[in-house]
Amino acid sequence: MYAVAKVIGIQGGYKGFQCPGTAITLTPQKVNDIHKCGGSILGTGHEAADNKAIVECIQQQGINQLYVIGGPGAMRDAASIYEEIEKRGLNVSVVGIPGTIDNDIGVIDKSFGFDSAIQEAQKAIRAAHVEAESGENGVGLVKLMGRNSGFIAMYATLASRDVDCCLIPESPFYLEGKGGLFEFMEQRLRQDGHMVMVVAEGAGQGLVPASFSDVGSWLNDKIKEHFAKKKIVLNLKYIDPTYMIGAIPSNAADNVYCTLLAHSAIHGAMAGYTGFAVGPVNGKHAHIPIHTLTEKQRQVCLADRMWARLLSSTNQPSFRV
Repeated sequence: MYAVAKVIGIQGGYKGFQCPGTAITLTPQKVNDIHKCGGSILGTGHEAADNKAIVECIQQQGINQLYVIGGPGAMRDAASIYEEIEKRGLNVSVVGIPGTIDNDIGVIDKSFGFDSAIQEAQKAIRAAHVEAESGENGVGLVKLMGRNSGFIAMYATLASRDVDCCLIPESPFYLEGKGGLFEFMEQRLRQDGHMVMVVAEGAGQGLVPASFSDVGSWLNDKIKEHFAKKKIVLNLKYIDPTYMIGAIPSNAADNVYCTLLAHSAIHGAMAGYTGFAVGPVNGKHAHIPIHTLTEKQRQVCLADRMWARLLSSTNQPSFRV
């Protein structure tokens, strides 16, 4: 509609700007079916942006619009690239498209990928529930994504209705003693004979020793150790669906959402705006100064009604000391 002559994709994240031959031409035919596939045709990268080198590459290739897709780190780097472009007085529009399944980007209501992740997480929780019901004192332990924010674990728990306990980074917990996790597990197993637990990858980081990089496997070992000491029969199954969830195609809700984000980004850049990101704010799709997305990472508020709803759904204690 805007008669754009050429669109290119930089492969491998910001590193791709510094590697000759990593840019590929994107045509309507090439991208026609990518929403039906998982992953990324451009690949991903986690290297920090070298702003000066990137802007030099932008100048050399004659790029006049830069669209950056990614999480909080990618948005911070996009804001820095925008500042470098402004310093040089270049006529280049920089647009951030926030996307992370962790849903931890500030300001916007929701990031794309989140709905798809919640939907896929249900499969792991259902499997854990079946396994837990199948054995004496069965426990299904599911680890979900969320290093700094527990939104996936919280919403997957609420969507499932089969989860008895949800542990997230924002809510500290302890294992031993009155009111601790082990006491709650013993009570629930005496009552129901089985239980399902969901733990976000960043939960309990104050407890997990440096020798363990995975809270799920650490918790799995600690639970088995505790019940073995008390000579209580336990059948525990640990499920980690992280990469399965991250690799799925987006669902219908995310497909619609991505279309709206794309339109908002294109129209904003073509109108002459720069240094902005797109996303819904209070239900309205907006153009947002990109630096505002980098000021504070979004986290679950324990005083919010949604967390209270989760506690009511699972009937778990708050585990506050």
